[in-house]
Amino acid sequence: MKFKSDDSLNDVPDLIESIAREKGLSRRDFMKFCTGMAALLSLPATFIPKIAEAMTGKKPYLVWLEFQDCAGDTEALLRATKPTVGDIILDIFSVDYHETIMAPAGDQATKSLMDVVNNHKGEYFVVVEGAIPMADDGVYCCIGGKSSVDIAREVCGSAAAVLAVGTCSAYGGLPAASPNPTGAVSVSEVVPGATVINLPGCPVNVENLTACIVHYLTFGRLPQVDKFKRPLFAYGKRIHDNCERRGHFDAGQYVQKWGD
Repeated sequence: MKFKSDDSLNDVPDLIESIAREKGLSRRDFMKFCTGMAALLSLPATFIPKIAEAMTGKKPYLVWLEFQDCAGDTEALLRATKPTVGDIILDIFSVDYHETIMAPAGDQATKSLMDVVNNHKGEYFVVVEGAIPMADDGVYCCIGGKSSVDIAREVCGSAAAVLAVGTCSAYGGLPAASPNPTGAVSVSEVVPGATVINLPGCPVNVENLTACIVHYLTFGRLPQVDKFKRPLFAYGKRIHDNCERRGHFDAGQYVQKWGD
């Protein structure tokens, strides 16, 4: 079943049922995922079947690189609930490389990474966690005999899109703090020609990561971003603006001592 822009919502149950069955998921779980993605992307309910259809194709390839990081974003991935890490790895994406959670190690792990890079140019997504050290030819972070600088340029340069997760990969973070002895920088500074989406935070919100890729699969392009390369659907508004205590702020009523 194909979705057209003039389809009514009456067709949604049959579409969801059909796609969920193909993916080996319950209709309820798949419906919750598609509805959640539509809500997160600020899309109307009429886009739910379009999102569902986008998820019927071949699972997108995804590789996850870790450089100067604390693995906090990986921990966020492992503890994600909407969707869970199992959903992400088994049903949504084809996660072909992630050092922390993959079974292979050493040359076997590197082969998995390079197979994706060499055989699927322009088709895979790269998630980068951690800053990248540039000082002394990148010697402060090497994997498999290659510096993180060389790895980032080789892998990110051929990707459909790069998602810099966490503040370290987006802006340099703690590794880039003065005096910054390793010359740590953001992903965008190392691979200036790549299509990069920044998802800062410590750690990243995994739902925002998933939503960025779902948006790409649904519309064939990445979501709109602000001047800091952050997706507007996630970073376009401040939590402060909708805070229940905002009225006190506007009135200049501040807490100045215990008991206020």
